[in-house]
Amino acid sequence: MNINQYLDSTYLKTATQANITEAATKQNVIDLVNEAIENNFKLAMIRPEFVAMAKNMVKEANSEVLIGTVIGFHEGTNSTNNKLSEAQKAINDNADELDYVVNYNAFKEEKINLVKAEVYKGTKLALDTNKVAKWIIEIAALTNEEIIALTQLIRDVVLENFGEENAANVFVKSSTGFFKTEGGKPNGATFEAMELIVENAKPLPAKAAGGVRNYEDAVKMVEMGVTRIGTSSAKVITEGNTAKEGY
Repeated sequence: MNINQYLDSTYLKTATQANITEAATKQNVIDLVNEAIENNFKLAMIRPEFVAMAKNMVKEANSEVLIGTVIGFHEGTNSTNNKLSEAQKAINDNADELDYVVNYNAFKEEKINLVKAEVYKGTKLALDTNKVAKWIIEIAALTNEEIIALTQLIRDVVLENFGEENAANVFVKSSTGFFKTEGGKPNGATFEAMELIVENAKPLPAKAAGGVRNYEDAVKMVEMGVTRIGTSSAKVITEGNTAKEGY
């Protein structure tokens, strides 16, 4: 299987989070985008401030690699209007895909109308500007029942308002990779959770983010019905090796 076209090669750490300089962070992003171009990965997923630079790199290389960015990252608790402003800035910078962190805390607090409105507005902005939207539900913060219910909510909002013809351009995505878990529990995609997302998102596609660190696991995810895999170890996976750490 040519796994490269399923991979969203990802670098989302700030300089503070990585304990490096701003210049080193920028260089890490440049290296990631170049690696995505050289290996024909599907997409490079980076923070919003680097989108314009990355799009120029792809254009100069005459590459088909897509550039995606994150919105409301990583806790998802900022207001819908703030998320829409972030998304519009990314659109202005020519981002191809917008990965929103859904307000999963509001969902857990049963503020369902708030979550529905956010999903509707964020999806509409993306589709109106010919972008792909992904909704990160942060599975490590949810029970299996909540994973099912939130996935179904996103699916239903998309189908009821934008129709099945737009379903392929709105994903349900597992994780940010930044959620702090207890007791060594995984904070990225698991096979169990992805099975729930794939089954309950249909016909919306599913993205497994984090937790996939080798070629065999990536293939297994694809065979389960996952169509995108977010990873900071894309090259390691394509080389048939196992990443020791990272997203």
